[in-house]
Amino acid sequence: MKVFLTGATGFVGKGMLARLREEGHDVVCLVRPGSETKLGCHDEAAGKITYAAKDLFHPDSLHEAMAGCDAVIHLVGIIREQPKKGVTFPRIHIEGTKNVVEAAKQAGVSRFVHMSALGARENATSAYHKTKYEAEQIVIASGIPFVIFRPSVIFGPGDEFVNMLADLVRLPVTPVLGSGAYPLQPVARETVADVFVQALSSPSAANQIFETGGPEAITYEHILDHIGAAVGKRSVRKIHIPLSLMKPVINIMEGFPFFPITNTQLTMLLEGNACKDSEPLYTTFDTPKIEFRQGISQYL
Repeated sequence: MKVFLTGATGFVGKGMLARLREEGHDVVCLVRPGSETKLGCHDEAAGKITYAAKDLFHPDSLHEAMAGCDAVIHLVGIIREQPKKGVTFPRIHIEGTKNVVEAAKQAGVSRFVHMSALGARENATSAYHKTKYEAEQIVIASGIPFVIFRPSVIFGPGDEFVNMLADLVRLPVTPVLGSGAYPLQPVARETVADVFVQALSSPSAANQIFETGGPEAITYEHILDHIGAAVGKRSVRKIHIPLSLMKPVINIMEGFPFFPITNTQLTMLLEGNACKDSEPLYTTFDTPKIEFRQGISQYL
């Protein structure tokens, strides 16, 4: 199968590209001009890779790059806005998805596999989740057979989330925002790549939305404990920072790229990110359940 892949240079995209090649698919990677080097060199034997240095916001170039493709995997998304650079949730999630969907319709692709986010919903508090939901509606209304995944936090070698927390855990005292009791359901990048690639041809997955999490929900505090164990600490000493103290700081600092959290990210963290029901994912797709502690121990 010839697959058009967006977001190939990102953390999830690199894992996806590797899995697509393992399965022998030919892949057309949409990349920003000059970004091809981020993907490195590959042995072409397991599947042909083509780099299409095109613009996500230039419909004609998208259509040209997608010609002859059988399916699309759309991963492009952001977790942090940079308005001065035109990087906003509505532009990337909504306008970007609309452009990819329109090109897919013109190309006559037979399956559209879309990366959404756990918590995406019409009445969401955060702009991130609202725009992810609107992007889903564009995919659903396209008329193309689709599969939508809503992942929780994704972990794996080279991730930002776990590696950032590992740096905090290595400190003498680890700061925790609020109670730390908010639940997450981290899912391995390997699992995400598995189900996306299987979704390209699975009849039973067509036109469905799957919550995508690991085998268990874990509180943020317990995530810190698991990371501590993985880096060799007997225990993680924590200091809880009241939200009333932290929110004014975030209001001032979130505009600086080096600051690790924004108001949007704080909102999403506090509301939790656990699946209501992740079993349909594991009954529909053939992929092992990778526990968080087991998974991070392989790379921390």
